[in-house]
This record gives sequence, C-alpha cells and structure tokens, in this order.
Amino acid sequence: MIISLSRRCLTLTLLCFSFLFSACHGQEVPDPGAADAPQLQQIRELVSTYADYGEFNGAVLVAHRGKVVFQEAYGQANMEWDIPNTTDTRFRIGSISKQFAAVVVLQLAAEGKLDLHVPINTYLPDYPANNGQQVTLHHLLTHTAGIPNNYPSTKPAMNRPDAYTAHMLVEEFAALPLEFTPGERFEYSNAGYNLIGYLLEIVSGSSYEELLQERIFTPLGMKNSGFERHRALSDRRASGYFQAWGEYYNANHVDMSTVFAAGALYSTVEDLFLWDRALYSGDLLPEAYRDLMFERHVPDPSYDAHYGYGWSVKEKPLGDSGEEVLTLSHDGVIDGFCALLTRIPSREAIVILLSNVRRAPLNTMTKGLMGILYDQPYSFPRRSVAYSTLEVINAEGIEAGIRYFHSVKDDEGHYLIEDELNIISYRLLNADRADLAARVLELGIEQYPEAFNLYDSYGEVLRKLGRIDGSIANYRKSLELNPENTNAVEMLKEMGVTPD
Repeated sequence: MIISLSRRCLTLTLLCFSFLFSACHGQEVPDPGAADAPQLQQIRELVSTYADYGEFNGAVLVAHRGKVVFQEAYGQANMEWDIPNTTDTRFRIGSISKQFAAVVVLQLAAEGKLDLHVPINTYLPDYPANNGQQVTLHHLLTHTAGIPNNYPSTKPAMNRPDAYTAHMLVEEFAALPLEFTPGERFEYSNAGYNLIGYLLEIVSGSSYEELLQERIFTPLGMKNSGFERHRALSDRRASGYFQAWGEYYNANHVDMSTVFAAGALYSTVEDLFLWDRALYSGDLLPEAYRDLMFERHVPDPSYDAHYGYGWSVKEKPLGDSGEEVLTLSHDGVIDGFCALLTRIPSREAIVILLSNVRRAPLNTMTKGLMGILYDQPYSFPRRSVAYSTLEVINAEGIEAGIRYFHSVKDDEGHYLIEDELNIISYRLLNADRADLAARVLELGIEQYPEAFNLYDSYGEVLRKLGRIDGSIANYRKSLELNPENTNAVEMLKEMGVTPD
C-alpha cells in the first residue's frame, strides 16, 4: 500500500475525519440587544456541526456589540481520560502571544522608557553592532527587521525543561547576517519577537513573565492566562493532539522556554474576551498608542493583509455574501494546538476559537460566524463520505456501510476523495479486518477506476487474504496506470512475478 498525500490533501484529510464529539456546554451569556434567538441557534448549529464532524475540538466565544452572545466548549481536554473541554480550559495560544509583547512595548514607550525608532543597541549595547545599529523596535514589531526565522540551533542540551533563558535564545541568531535591509519588506520572524522579550527584560529589570503578570494579567483579572511551564501544575490545562490517518495522537513535547515571547502563552476564551474589552477601554494603552498598534504598518502579501504591531489588519468575508469588513486578528499554531482571535472593531465584535488539536478549519468557522452576526448567508461544513462510512461499518457492519456509502456519495452535504478511502482501508487492514478493507477498496476502485494507488492497496489486501492471483492482477493494474510505482514492482518480485 502506498499512502502518499500532498500537503494540501493531507491537511484536508486531517481536518475532515468524522469522529463524533460530545459538546460540553459552558456558560452562555446571551444579550437581547446583541444577538437574537435565531442567531444564537444558528451559531450553535454551525459550531456543533464542525464538532460533530470531528473538525473542531476546543472552546469558542462570540461577542457582539461588546456582549458575549455565545460561549461553549466541545470535545476533550484530555482524550485518554475522557475529560471534557470547558470554557475555562486553558489552551496554548501560540503566536497570539505576540500582541501581548507589543502592548508591553507600547506601554513602556508611552512612559518614555522606550523609543520605537532608535537602534536596539540603544538598549542592548552588547548586541552585535552590525545588526543592532540597523534594527529598531518598530522593525521587530512589524516583522521587517530581516532577522532570520530559521537557523541551526546552537542551544546547549538541557537535562530539565523550562531552563532556557532569553539570552540563550537571542545568542543563536544575534550575529547572523540580516536577510534583508530592515524596513525593506515583511518576513515573519519568531526570533524577532523573542528579541523583543529579551530587550524588555533588560530595560525593565524584570522577567518577561513578571512584566506580563504585572502589566496585563493581574490588572485585567486574566486569572487563567500565563506563561506556559512544563513542570508547573496548571489547573484545567488541555493536552495537545494531532491527527494522522484519521487517528488522534499525543502532540510532541515542546519546551516552552524555547518559544518565549513569540508564542509561549496559554489562555482561555473568557480571559481573551477580557483582553478584547481592555483594548477598547484604554485601560492598557493611551489612545494614540493603541491606534499605533492597529495601524497598517507593512503589507503582508502571504496573507493578503497588512501587519500592525502584533496584529494582522485585514478585510475578511462575511459568510458567503461577498462582502467584507475590517478585522484585527492573529492566529496561533504550536504542536497540539491552534487558535484564532478575530476582532471586528466596527461592531465591537469578536470571534475566539481555541483548539487542542494541531489543525482545525478556524478561518472557515470564523467566516461562517461572521456571516451569522451580519445576517449574511454562510455555509456548513461537508462531511467526509469515507470516514462516516467507516463509522457505520464499525457500528452496523459492512453491508450497512456499503448501503450508507451509496446513499451519500453524491450528496451535496458530503465530499468524497480517493485518499480517504485508501486511508480507511489501511485502518481496517491494520485492525486485522482485511476482508472489510477489500470491500472498501472495491468501492473505491468503482468510483476511481484510474487510481493506481487503490489498485496497489487492493493488491496488498488480497495478498494478506491469500488471494495471490488477485493480488498479482491488481499490482499489475497499478503498474499499468503508473509505471513509476516502484512499490508494485517490489511486491510482484516478492511473489515471484516479473513485472511486464
């Protein structure tokens, strides 16, 4: 069997596996002036559908005109212990962390302690002058400094987590040549934001973690937000996962001290709503500095947007209407987690989506939710024919599964792709259900008679079942359709057959 997916197809496969999650309802705070009952029901139905199709496992909060209109949680905070997510579950938020660094910088600038447009050597005299005399805080905040984002790690190995210092992180790239003249263009750089965190520590004399706590989290009452530490016990902390071949796995360990100011924070949907409200109120920044944070400082061609200070400034679609509205947003992705925070200033609205699975269609979900808020048309996700067929097979048997397959394969609310049929056959084969895997591949070949990979897989399954003549015939067919299929050549040789 050959499992070979493009990155695009793999992403679709991972997002669309239909495993049914139960919804864990958190506190709802509907406001009659902010969303009517039909809107509330529409939001619930849309998000629940994503959760039921296995595409969303996490927490969501939607606010409109400054009031929370919907907040619920779905799926599991810990899948091994069957512990549900709640609206106060703590999720890693990845690069959403950058906007918190930006606020601390602007607070110190408002206090006259930092200048955004002088060389960083002003504050870091030991930083290599060939770079430090060119780069400013403005460049770092806008990802225009030219500091490399990818470079060989030179950090010493540690025998315990949470031990890397900001200085160790900065030493890795400080002397490397800049990739372009500062200010020339946008090039996303986590290293640049780690340098911001280090500079803040040097200027303030406090740790970056202390600065966040003293200047943001404590004043705003964000009691469920902080700097992620591996060893520290943390109430209601979600475990992180990723999907592969329709199965969930524990995410790889990340030492968050290496992520630092670029993305080491955790939070909840409720705390991030407090953050949103504070950005309107002026509790954190004077108006002039708040406006500076959200200014379109530099084009970001990769996202068809502009970048401010820790925020993406972009016109986003309102459902399927074709209309757009100005948003301030940022996503965050780190092993086992993804997040998206989207503010709509003209309505004082916000959509917050936090997931403890590495990939989820958060932008598509946000598009639909924005459509609902603006009474515009929107779309529901389509369900995977392959994965929902597998559910029926597991629950009711192969004949029921085949009947189900034929009943939904052409339905507009479902989608069918060859690779997913291959994947579920592989899952059945690995579960010692080769006979069922063969039936699934027969369905696949019926739908995709020119798909060499399905014939290759069918050859493997038939060989497992002892049906050698059939196996040889299918490997030959696969090779006929794709003469470059070296796997078919090797399998035929193993069975004593010389490929044609």
